[in-house]
Amino acid sequence: MKYQVNDIIGVNPIIAAPFDKYGEIDEQGFSNIISYLNSIGVNGATLFGVASEFAKFNDYERDLLADIYLNQSEVNFYKALSVTDHSTENAIKRAKKYEQLGADALMLLPPFFLNPSQAAVEKHIQEVLESVSIPVMLQYAPNETGFLITPSKMAQWSEIYPNAVFKIECNPPTEYTQEFLSYVPDAVVLNGYAGLYMLDMLDIGGKGVMPGCSFSEIYVEMYRLWVNKEKDKAQKLHGRLLKYINQWMTHCEYIIQVEKTILNKRGILKSDYCRRPNYSLNNDDMKTIAEFMNEFNLTPINGGGWYG
Repeated sequence: MKYQVNDIIGVNPIIAAPFDKYGEIDEQGFSNIISYLNSIGVNGATLFGVASEFAKFNDYERDLLADIYLNQSEVNFYKALSVTDHSTENAIKRAKKYEQLGADALMLLPPFFLNPSQAAVEKHIQEVLESVSIPVMLQYAPNETGFLITPSKMAQWSEIYPNAVFKIECNPPTEYTQEFLSYVPDAVVLNGYAGLYMLDMLDIGGKGVMPGCSFSEIYVEMYRLWVNKEKDKAQKLHGRLLKYINQWMTHCEYIIQVEKTILNKRGILKSDYCRRPNYSLNNDDMKTIAEFMNEFNLTPINGGGWYG
């Protein structure tokens, strides 16, 4: 199946980095994550996002995981890979390579190392968008990159590049997104940030959410409720979730470690290792994780999954 821009919707988790207790690639754990996501009915999944610890892979490991991922023929969701290179030349090469290898979509993180000029970053984005025909999710994360794009500029790109999808992660994202969609109402917008603004974004015209991957069935259920116009139930479930993710999202490495620990406790990964520098959880964090897993019945995957 060839995915189009309008197919990039729903729940699209960022796949966690699968490391063993020594910090080496855990291929079986990686396959376990993919199988878990497939079993709960996500719409898509993206590898090499920020929550994938993308900056902590070497080139061999990146190619290995991309190859394993794109050869998972049994999955029922679109498979996206993130292009994070800080040089335009390498980003174009990687985007073309991923498309040739069979990626259904890409995500593009604008370069920010050494603070390149606005014009240089914009040209980088445009050249990568022009280099492939598959959907490209432009990741707008100004807090992480320091790079600002006006909603009107984003709207221009939407009209010029038919393969563009927009992952808007300014904090909060709603006002920005409302202005953007006032120019191009049919643009496809997704949001990350662990789903903090998931329902607000869906209500104003967003098409989906890109959370972490350790308790994605909660997001799948919220999305299902919202699509079925059971918004009160969706809000209630979201409220229960916010109690935890508001705390964990105070630092990106914090929630990355929390998600990895939950994957470990659910039996999906044998280790919750995050490559250093990382975030160390304390006893209170472990108690909160246990409380969270108990509240949402996040049992080991072979024990039945989530029941709400």
